[in-house]
Amino acid sequence: MNQVKDVTIKPLQKSIYLKPLTMHFTQNGMKRTWDLLEVHDSVAILLHNTQRDTLVFVKQFRPPVYYGSIPEEDRNDVIDVSKYPPELGITLEMCAGLVDKDKPLEQIAKEEILEECGYEVPLSSLVKIGSYRSGVGTLGSLQTAYYCAVTDDMKVSQGGGVGDEIIDVVEMTLPEVKKYIEQDKIPSPPSFLFAIYWFFVNKTKL
Repeated sequence: MNQVKDVTIKPLQKSIYLKPLTMHFTQNGMKRTWDLLEVHDSVAILLHNTQRDTLVFVKQFRPPVYYGSIPEEDRNDVIDVSKYPPELGITLEMCAGLVDKDKPLEQIAKEEILEECGYEVPLSSLVKIGSYRSGVGTLGSLQTAYYCAVTDDMKVSQGGGVGDEIIDVVEMTLPEVKKYIEQDKIPSPPSFLFAIYWFFVNKTKL
């Protein structure tokens, strides 16, 4: 996963994942503009192996996190990976995926669990935690989070994603998760923390 090299930065040409836009509007009599990105909504799933009482996450290299970790003065066309190692862009997250198919959210979540983490789960096992807006200053996309209890006998593959995805499946004990979220600097998105706190409030007395 960490064998990242030949990192270059170029202007966006065309993307099937995001579209940059500028909104023009009048607010309280004042004309304003706001730059934003149109992106897909998404689902995220907090997996709980109840057999071992562990939580199952995914770890992957996130280019935006890596780029954001590099000081502005060193954000050149070519990035020196010896000075800024790929580990800067590694995040720990919930299993998740884009809503880019004409399917119910639960079905998309079920497919992501299988593709990323290798568990075959029934739709009935998905419990909705809630929906919230991500990146409200630039994106405003809607993510819906689910809780899903799994057991070892549901594991049918190693997971790791599909296509060009490079994903590691990480299993952590509850004390390990608690220690992880108590760090001063956490390499995880806010939605991850929201789901973890929901879990500790609703599913455990730890």
